[in-house]
Amino acid sequence: MTQVFDEKGVVHPGTIISLFPSQVTQIKTTETDGYSAVQIGYGVQKESRTNRAQKSKGLFQGFVEFPVADTSQFTFGTAIDPNNFVVGDRITVSAVSKAKGFQGVVKRHGFHGGFRTHGQKHSEREPGSIGVGGVQRVPKGRRMAGRMGGERVTVKNLRVLQIDPTAGILVVSGAVPGRRGTVVEIVGS
Repeated sequence: MTQVFDEKGVVHPGTIISLFPSQVTQIKTTETDGYSAVQIGYGVQKESRTNRAQKSKGLFQGFVEFPVADTSQFTFGTAIDPNNFVVGDRITVSAVSKAKGFQGVVKRHGFHGGFRTHGQKHSEREPGSIGVGGVQRVPKGRRMAGRMGGERVTVKNLRVLQIDPTAGILVVSGAVPGRRGTVVEIVGS
């Protein structure tokens, strides 16, 4: 993340997103596939690591499909680059969040833990009681310790702050899910 100053001198938090070289690799229509979507290939892959079926579309690291209502504005081989965005555009960003492993209830759900007083020695970060007596089971959906993160997260209504087409960089307002190097999907709102 970084800070970006606008023309009025107001500072905005921003995330730098580097755009892969990508292009339209397939157009799916309701007549041929039963739904309308656009498949985009991104990144660059070695030829030895690409199977024969994918080589016909190009040497791409991966493929992503976006549902669209009107496929007439897309053609096979159209490049997707920073010029497709305008400063001030509202976008939606989706990615897999950072995985944090097995975490307790204080970090995972924000429990405040127990008091240090009244004879409690080692129970500051414990969950406490987990339900009513007499039921003899743990109710479904009870918030407990467990694996945290590593889920698909979508952040809506982010604003494009800066664009650098030569370097292939997009600066977006606010935070974007995932660690450094995570592949994110950007959709115009």
